[in-house]
Amino acid sequence: MRFLIIDARYPVSLLEAMYARHTDYGQLGYRAAWRALMDEGLGVADFYSRSLKKLGHEAEEVVPGCELLQRQWAVENGLKVPPPARLPGSVRRLLQTAGRWVSRTGMAGGRLYETLKKPFRTDETWVEEILAAQVERARPDVLLSHALGEYDRRFLRRVRPFVKLMVAQHGSLLPPEPPLDCYDLIVSSLPNLVNEFRSRGVRTEYLRLGFGASVLDRLGTVDPIYDVGFVGGYSGIHLNSTRLLEHVAGKVPVDFWGYGTESLAAGSPVHRRYHGEAWGTAAYRIMAQSRIVLNRHVVRVSENYANNMRLYEATGVGTMLLTDMKENLPDLFEVGKEVVAYRSAEECVELVKYYLDHEHERQAIAKAGQQRTLREHTYFHRMQELVEIIGRYMP
Repeated sequence: MRFLIIDARYPVSLLEAMYARHTDYGQLGYRAAWRALMDEGLGVADFYSRSLKKLGHEAEEVVPGCELLQRQWAVENGLKVPPPARLPGSVRRLLQTAGRWVSRTGMAGGRLYETLKKPFRTDETWVEEILAAQVERARPDVLLSHALGEYDRRFLRRVRPFVKLMVAQHGSLLPPEPPLDCYDLIVSSLPNLVNEFRSRGVRTEYLRLGFGASVLDRLGTVDPIYDVGFVGGYSGIHLNSTRLLEHVAGKVPVDFWGYGTESLAAGSPVHRRYHGEAWGTAAYRIMAQSRIVLNRHVVRVSENYANNMRLYEATGVGTMLLTDMKENLPDLFEVGKEVVAYRSAEECVELVKYYLDHEHERQAIAKAGQQRTLREHTYFHRMQELVEIIGRYMP
């Protein structure tokens, strides 16, 4: 089968940081630029296509939100699109500030920024024009989108004639009025969302998240330098669960990375050991450098289910995972042998203290957790499951 995978939109700040590291990015050809972006390890990177190719399928990710990459594809494929129209610096900073402010209220600040800036752009049709051309050129058997809600019914109906099966993957809060009726199938890593979609009459299957084992090749040998590490968000939907992080940080040493700390009170203990944002390979390295990776779920999204990517990322790099107890966690890992779980902030603190004092036990759990993830929870395993699911729905 031939798969075309649409990646979710990356935050503007993340792409700008990548451009700063790759100062010649705008001069690269499409293949080299695509490879450089995938090597950043952002989101699910090329974990889907890499695994599907090993299974004998054709597959590739496209990243509609990466303007330099997409415009290079247009140039190399003879597609004429409107030139980029840049926001004045003062307007860009104003809108970014507004986006950050709104993110504190629980809304998606980055998405608001994209919406607010539209009146200042002469034309943004290039995004959909290039993506539509990529779909038409590929004519995939399966169009798999990680961006449910990013594209409206008009666009999805436009590309429908070039696709045999339209699939969306979604495992977070639902966007307003998602075009569910345009998809032949939804896959989700959250059992509660599977039930929600099915209640709306949408064909839906359960597909867990996983670990991209190719990350280990990029990391090499990494020695721990942090006792407890946390990488994640602190604002918006994460704000309520951040209270647990603050409680733990007030009792034991925790080093923090991530986004949204401007939403925290000035006296928050998170600020004392906060090191900035970390994405992709940098985040994996931090987890590998930690003796314990602390994890928590957003109850508003996951309810009582273990679901997030950190479950597999932390164990995958060989670090002991300390996560919140959920009803399906024992289905993923053996609790106490492969991961450790807490039921309250106080228990979390006690478990951190215990495993920092019992190094051999911590190492044994970390090793067993990594073995379980590499044995059952890589994206190679997930793509085998996905192919089997797709086979049941392919017309």
